[in-house]
Amino acid sequence: MSVPVCRPHRRTAALGVAALTLALLQGAVTAAVVPPRATAATTVPPLVPQPATETAVAGSGFTLTAQTPIEVLSTGTDAVGVGSYLAGLLAPATGFTLPVSSVTQAQGQAVVLDPTGPAALGQEGYTLASSGTGVTVTAHDAEGLFRGVQTLRQLLPAAVESTTVQPGPWTVAAVQVSDAPRYPYRGVMLDVARRFYPVDEVKRYIDEAATYKINTLHLHLTDDQGWRIAVGALPALTSVGASTQSGFTGGTDWFYTTAQYQDLVAYAKSRFMTVVPEIDGPGHSSAALASVAGLNCNDQAKAPYSGFDVGISLYCLSDAQHIANVGSFLSTVITTVAALTPGPYLHIGGDETPQATAAQYNAYAGAATQAVTAQGKTVMAWHQLGQSTLPAGSLLQFWGDAGDRATVGTGSESKSITQVRNGVAQGARFVMSPSDHAYLDMKYDSTVPYGLSWDGYVNAQAAYAWDPTTATAKPDGTGSVVPAGSITGVEAALWADRAYTGSTSLPSSTSQFPDPSVYADFMTFPRLPAIAEIGWSPLSTHDWTGFSGRLAAQGPRWTAAGIGYYAAPDIAWPAAPGALDGVHVLSTGGKSLDDPGSSTAAGTQLITWTTHGGTNQQWKLTKQSDGSYTMVNQLSQLCADVSGGSSSPGAAVIQWTCTGTSNQHWTVTPVGGGYTIASAKSGLLLTTASTADGALVTQQANTGSALQTWTLG
Repeated sequence: MSVPVCRPHRRTAALGVAALTLALLQGAVTAAVVPPRATAATTVPPLVPQPATETAVAGSGFTLTAQTPIEVLSTGTDAVGVGSYLAGLLAPATGFTLPVSSVTQAQGQAVVLDPTGPAALGQEGYTLASSGTGVTVTAHDAEGLFRGVQTLRQLLPAAVESTTVQPGPWTVAAVQVSDAPRYPYRGVMLDVARRFYPVDEVKRYIDEAATYKINTLHLHLTDDQGWRIAVGALPALTSVGASTQSGFTGGTDWFYTTAQYQDLVAYAKSRFMTVVPEIDGPGHSSAALASVAGLNCNDQAKAPYSGFDVGISLYCLSDAQHIANVGSFLSTVITTVAALTPGPYLHIGGDETPQATAAQYNAYAGAATQAVTAQGKTVMAWHQLGQSTLPAGSLLQFWGDAGDRATVGTGSESKSITQVRNGVAQGARFVMSPSDHAYLDMKYDSTVPYGLSWDGYVNAQAAYAWDPTTATAKPDGTGSVVPAGSITGVEAALWADRAYTGSTSLPSSTSQFPDPSVYADFMTFPRLPAIAEIGWSPLSTHDWTGFSGRLAAQGPRWTAAGIGYYAAPDIAWPAAPGALDGVHVLSTGGKSLDDPGSSTAAGTQLITWTTHGGTNQQWKLTKQSDGSYTMVNQLSQLCADVSGGSSSPGAAVIQWTCTGTSNQHWTVTPVGGGYTIASAKSGLLLTTASTADGALVTQQANTGSALQTWTLG
């Protein structure tokens, strides 16, 4: 494998409806917002994103039963579809098959979805009123209903997110909510080019993002390491260009067929999410250069690329014939992709081309933008495209950072800031994705197994501690290059440059790569909800202390849903009442069960060490069908295991590739002050040798020792 470029880079009938809607006039939500508050008798439930207004009301709320109807005050397909979506959402955990019907008048003791609310609610605004007599979500159309349903699900117990039947009861907290988004564009980008996500995993990610009112899915479909969408006129793009990923070769189905891509677009639409396809260029183009010979200056196709470098490729744009070749290629590709994508935007990349001359870059920009506008689409690109001529209404995505902000207003502004200024001068609108806040591939801290840190560590607080209006401002928040009125939204970007365990060095084996969904869950949660709130909630509600408490309440929901999130130590996560499933720090004798040296090697013997809460001390307990638990280290993703499957006292407890065998199953039993943890195979107890740092962990007979009693934090 090649050595990566060592330089900064980006990838890297509602109650009180009339009163509740007054604050939702377009452009007035922020000014009219009433912060969340509590009365003497009630407190507001923790919601993410925070609604514009949320008021707890007296009463015990509305309890769903198997007979509760979902009544839709419309015959419209989209509105009725939201009702069916809600019924399907509730069915697995409740065991209820709630009837969905179109009615002209609500009957009471029901969940009512009303899409005939006032126009002042806007496209996505809604009100929600819950009391002992029922729940009503009111919106101006189906999309607003869908956003309101995401709030409704957070007013139910966390167990409602489970995929298996849970005991309930299923009571919707009694509240009044009035809500609308701050920005119309709230996106997440998925890098399927460097790490291919099968269709079902993309759909899973769509569902996870929709929970937090994300309304745009940006698919990074092409890069050096792979081409992921079929273009019928250019079959080599998938037969050759899709044969590689970062770290992998030999693929035959690492792309989306026309039918699969259309299925993804339709699925996203059913979640009121717009798909933005990205065809990157003129750099990040090795997969295309390996597939179409005429894109290279020597008219010879390059070898497919599966490495990890950045800034290594460029379409040949040095003579008239090759500029024509690139233009023809882009026209063919963009015509195909545009026809499959009903959304308004088509992203043409434009970033990281250090070897391109101004003439070469402008040649690409001209050809790509012409191809997009010819299909009636709006050009979207990274902010570097601001250096070239932009079509009217173009949307630029800013991914700069504190280094760029430090130069604003100085005599030596960075290239990024200059490019942004050029874009502003041409009337471009902007989506903000600052890499030091919104790049989900940045490590949370030094202990996590995945990602990079070229723009520092981005923990949950950093993901929340920014505002779009100052993303291009001076460090003191003044002098913003992009006017507030030109900002259309925010986007979190999940790149896959280093989507494997031990990402600070190049991988030696494909076994270091988890399934894409494991990487996506870990890197996305808890940070995506933070960025989603930046895009949805009024600025006046942004407060880290309040948000961190509301975010912590999402943890049990993610556990119930099977989302393998990072239990960030800067969040006070609650333990699930009466349940051991979830991520814990296991402690005894004042020390915690530890993967020594943050090892990713199978066979490493476990120790106890002073508690610090890093991922090498975090263990995800998952209940098995026999009542025992597996314990997976959140750094190494290896299972706690009795070495060699031994049944002898004194056998080492190690971490090992998860195999599901009985020596990786542990029986967790409550005792005074904590739990004993016994090997399901041998019956011997998890025991540490002493209270000293580095004490070895083994299995031993039950002696009643305090060093055999563990607390789960």
